[in-house]
Amino acid sequence: MNQLYIITGPAGVGKSTVSKEIAGLCEKSALIEGDEIYNLVCGGYVSPWKEGNHMKVFWENSIDIIRNFLDNGYDVVFNYIINKQEIEILKKNFNDAEVKFIVLIVDEETIVKRDAMRPEDCQMKERSLILLEEMKRQSFNESNLLDTSKLSVEETVKTILEEERFALK
Repeated sequence: MNQLYIITGPAGVGKSTVSKEIAGLCEKSALIEGDEIYNLVCGGYVSPWKEGNHMKVFWENSIDIIRNFLDNGYDVVFNYIINKQEIEILKKNFNDAEVKFIVLIVDEETIVKRDAMRPEDCQMKERSLILLEEMKRQSFNESNLLDTSKLSVEETVKTILEEERFALK
């Protein structure tokens, strides 16, 4: 059975970096960056946190793409900023798959430092801290949280691959 890794966390926490590493270690894999799917909309684009956004079509597309890759024998690494309601949707849609759900978090100092290392046009600045607080308020299952403040990318990936605590139940 193929593995689905769902990686979330606030902007600047390292979702993309960790996701690329995990996908690169799988024999046959697909890396799905949620931002790329969301940003397919050009005309009528609305930021995901604003009223009138296109989250419904985003989730329909994401689920279809994930399902297609899983059904065709790929391990899938999907990353996006996900809330508790959305993880329930994913859980329902992929209850027949092996799913690991990981919420990457860091301390405030680390997220500010990591955000500053991004290209200027990709920096989230204050929004990173807002998202970090929102993520903490989500009350995700403690076993799915991974604080990477003091972990290297390699240590983070190793923890995700080896620890069963991230299995989505």
